[in-house]
Amino acid sequence: MEVISGMSNYLVITAVGEDQPGIVKRLSHTITEHSCNIEDSRMSILGGEFAMILLLSGNWNDIAKLENALPKAGTAMSLKITCKHTEARQPRPDQRTYQVEVLAVDQPGIVHQVSEFFARREINIDSLNSESYNAAHTGTPMFALTLALNIPKKQAIADLRDDFLDFCDSLNLDGVIEAVRT
Repeated sequence: MEVISGMSNYLVITAVGEDQPGIVKRLSHTITEHSCNIEDSRMSILGGEFAMILLLSGNWNDIAKLENALPKAGTAMSLKITCKHTEARQPRPDQRTYQVEVLAVDQPGIVHQVSEFFARREINIDSLNSESYNAAHTGTPMFALTLALNIPKKQAIADLRDDFLDFCDSLNLDGVIEAVRT
């Protein structure tokens, strides 16, 4: 993440509301008019709701003014907005980034079981995306899960990969774990 000079204060905002055209434009305008910068974001339509998570940077005064303006902006856009102050993420040279992909017939508990597998090994999940869909030819309900992991360099990757594949086989999941090229 590039830090712009003088912008050392960070704010995470979440916004959820009924999906409608122009939400991103209107919220990003509010952020920009308060001299803040969007450093990172995730946005998606979930059911009939539009959800976004944004990491903003700005000087202390601009962040404070934006926080005061967000309730009014949220009401005008029919969004529920929450804020939390945070700090810049620190690099972790003792970790490597890997991506995990899991595909299976949809069933309750896949996210929990996969996240528990990595939590027991003290491996941090950096991001997680999931999607349910129907298989093209059969209409079978399917589930796809993608994770980005921060794995300690001391972790033996070959052993982790073997354990993960055994774990996937035991639950009838198709899974892969691969290094992310940087």
